[in-house]
Amino acid sequence: MPVNKELLEILACPVCKAEVKLTSDEKGIKCVKCHRVYPIKDEIPVMLVDEATIEPERSTKD
Repeated sequence: MPVNKELLEILACPVCKAEVKLTSDEKGIKCVKCHRVYPIKDEIPVMLVDEATIEPERSTKD
């Protein structure tokens, strides 16, 4: 499991402060509002705006 579920529940997007969800491939976490995807490296989410990519609304996992 790439990210602890309890950690995922308390994380928020650093840009818009919205909820984030694990991507379907479990290689990143995606903001539900601005659709930025933050990578997960060595089981640690990299919540830096410069590291994020922006994707259309899709590929989130509940």
